[in-house]
Amino acid sequence: MGAGPSVSVSGCVPPGCLRGRGLGARGGGAVASPVGAGGVSGLLNVAEICASTRALGPGVRAVVWVQGCPFRCRGCVAPDWIEERPARVMSPGELVDAVLADPEVTGLTFSGGEPMEQAVGLAEAARRARERRELTVICFTGYRLEELRGRPGPEALLAEVDVLIDGRYVDVLDDDVGMRGSANQRVHRLTDRLADVAVDFEAGPRRAEIRVRADSALLVGVPSAAVRGAWTRIERTRPVPPTSKRD
Repeated sequence: MGAGPSVSVSGCVPPGCLRGRGLGARGGGAVASPVGAGGVSGLLNVAEICASTRALGPGVRAVVWVQGCPFRCRGCVAPDWIEERPARVMSPGELVDAVLADPEVTGLTFSGGEPMEQAVGLAEAARRARERRELTVICFTGYRLEELRGRPGPEALLAEVDVLIDGRYVDVLDDDVGMRGSANQRVHRLTDRLADVAVDFEAGPRRAEIRVRADSALLVGVPSAAVRGAWTRIERTRPVPPTSKRD
């Protein structure tokens, strides 16, 4: 996604989670069918879910990264999630069950990929989640807010979003601060739900968490230049599995 970032990193730079060597999209299922900015399908094509983190917004948050992005920003930290291809296809109800698995979660963060390409399903998921629990919603998008206004799918998602971080990622404008990936991106407070929370989205320190799994690791958050550099060095030391050949 234009805004925003396992051993995988996600967000188009940064917000997100970085996915490691040998990991790709999850197989199986058909790709949800977004059309332009917003989509027409309620199904979601999900690249990754982190059920609990403090690295992508205030409080304990569940993060959803969708698969597929129309922007190919130079320096994107989640290139595996740009392509429109089958990942994990879920209904909004299934996604709600996944993101509310941790009873301590008080917020949702949507990134990718490009969330506005799957706005219909994400909007429904956000509405259903709020029927079960009081939540705040943060969303990253490569679109500018002005590009989204008047489009039914994105408008539905915007109605559920408390803080929107918009704009394409521009690597030469990455100033290494805040939850936005580069200085051209803007933070829109669409509601007052997070008005009293002491979080500086524009200029605060960046945060990242590393989640180790049985067969992978997940770097969640908006990694600083130092973290991205260290991660790259680690990745270069990982052995590459031999390629099988047929005689």
